Amino acid sequence: MKDFKKYYTLTATPEEVYLALTTASTIHLWSGEPAEMSTEPESEFSLWDGSIVGKNLEFEPGKKIVQQWYFGEQDEPSIVTLKLHPHAQGTSVELRHTNIPDSDYNDITDGWDNVYFSALADFYA
Repeated sequence: MKDFKKYYTLTATPEEVYLALTTASTIHLWSGEPAEMSTEPESEFSLWDGSIVGKNLEFEPGKKIVQQWYFGEQDEPSIVTLKLHPHAQGTSVELRHTNIPDSDYNDITDGWDNVYFSALADFYA
């Protein structure tokens, strides 16, 4: 299992980024794919038409999102924590993704950079 941590800068306020990450219709706008999302803790979510699935654990509006991502049978849950910080250019997103299966690590980190945050950056460009 591996961990991944990185910062991304987006040209939108933390509140706007939070809504873009937690509202199904807005996720569909920036990802181009169907999404199921709720801000209820313990609710299930699905992104990229089911390519990413998991459970929502914790929300702090405009500040923080914590999710468990499913990778099949795992001893330790894979946890994604997104912290939103005000930044001179808009928002600094602190991403921490723990317990990524070794076999999925390269695909996941590439996805964070070249799909997930790339699409968000294009959405706010």
